[in-house]
Amino acid sequence: MTDGPVLIPILGDQLAPDIAALRDADKARSVVLMMEVADETTYVRHHKAKIAFILSAMRHHADRLRALGWTVDYVKLDDTANSGSFTGEVARAVERHKPVAIHVTEAGEWRVQAMLDGWALRFGLPVTVHEDDRFLCSHGAFDTWAAARTRLRMEYFYRDMRRKTGLLMTAEGKPEGGEWNYDADNRKPPPQRDLLMPQPIRFRPDAITRDVLGIVADRFADHIGSLDHFHFAVTHEDAMRQQRRFLDEALPHFGDYQDAMLTDEPFLWHAILSPYINAGLLDPLALCRAVEARYRAGKAPLNCAEGFIRQIIGWREYVRGVYWHEGPDYARRNALGATRPLPGFYWTGETDMHCMAQAIGQTIDHAYAHHIQRLMITGNFALLAGIDPHQVHVWYLEVYADAYEWVELPNTIGMSQFADGGLLGSKPYAAGGAYINRMSDYCGTCRYDVKQRIGEDACPFNALYWDFLARNESALGRNVRLAMPYRNWARMDEQVRAATRAQAARFLASLD
Repeated sequence: MTDGPVLIPILGDQLAPDIAALRDADKARSVVLMMEVADETTYVRHHKAKIAFILSAMRHHADRLRALGWTVDYVKLDDTANSGSFTGEVARAVERHKPVAIHVTEAGEWRVQAMLDGWALRFGLPVTVHEDDRFLCSHGAFDTWAAARTRLRMEYFYRDMRRKTGLLMTAEGKPEGGEWNYDADNRKPPPQRDLLMPQPIRFRPDAITRDVLGIVADRFADHIGSLDHFHFAVTHEDAMRQQRRFLDEALPHFGDYQDAMLTDEPFLWHAILSPYINAGLLDPLALCRAVEARYRAGKAPLNCAEGFIRQIIGWREYVRGVYWHEGPDYARRNALGATRPLPGFYWTGETDMHCMAQAIGQTIDHAYAHHIQRLMITGNFALLAGIDPHQVHVWYLEVYADAYEWVELPNTIGMSQFADGGLLGSKPYAAGGAYINRMSDYCGTCRYDVKQRIGEDACPFNALYWDFLARNESALGRNVRLAMPYRNWARMDEQVRAATRAQAARFLASLD
């Protein structure tokens, strides 16, 4: 037994060759275990393209590790002896290899970390769980930061991360340009449609990916989503190609139009890199340094560089910290008492609301929608309609290729649905049709009239917005950031208020 190897399980979102568990390991005395397990494909009903992306990226990563000299024991989903779980596959690997110890990098989710924490007792072996230092802020460091504050505001956390990394900082320790945040410059409405608008690279599936696509099409036929538009990079090299495409073609206008939406244009100037970052194919800090280098070389404006870097070292790190700091009960928070079931059109995209049809339709096709479509279209509708936030959370986790619970859950429960009562956001992200009309071209071809609040042709978002405020006044009425809309509601004629709420009630009844 003393001559056995060290077993190093690598999970599907740990696809970096220098992941912590591998970094100091002896290749000659180690066996890397990679597992495709049924539990991880079905604990929620993931989008077909999401499953295909992760499985293909895992298989390519195994080949990459072998080329680097590692011994890789790879268990495929359709292996007849596959137990279907991480712990079951580690148990089988322990029998095969008789390891002296297990080394693993900490998991990204509570559910999986609980499995890892039970392995020492389960297998009678020493288990070393390495900190995932792909992130800038450890769990302990975030807890220390949070303990000193009554409100966990991302902006102040982000400033600390800027200081820690030195990104966009002057030699004197000041923020580049004199301001920490240029978000006010990043809210331009959509431009005129441009034939030169950048497009992400559409990677042609190779033999490995084609094999995976066949397995997914057969095994997960009843899951949401299409495989017809599968275009993801599944290797580090191809992910780097998309990174360069973003830096060269999209970054210079990313900030300006990051909140804009256009019909049948799902990508605009967005990076389309989050699936690769979250799976481990790209290094988030190296990407941020590349963005900073473009700014310093005069190839990207400050508002664009800062806006992108804030998403990575600010928001991404922050929501991970909140996820682990708050614990598993965070998933069931429901501060506004929302209980309505998720409407069926979230699975089909079949609705007369053009904005919703666009955001959901591209989600079905691409397992992708950008952050404003998620927050201010599908999320905003669920918030206004009083949809059960846990159902909203599960939907987001299922349908997006970049969705892992640590990043998706706080974004949904906290930012999108305000179900944590204001831990993440100082106010709900609620808006009527005017916001959608300002930031998109969706309303121009919608069957509903964005200028109307009452009547058969009225935009549903309008009455739903005021109904949301009215029915949640006891919870939200003292929120200082909602003082003006509540004053406007109070000034309305009583009959207008009653008609508005009746309009909302009729629409909500149609959802049932």
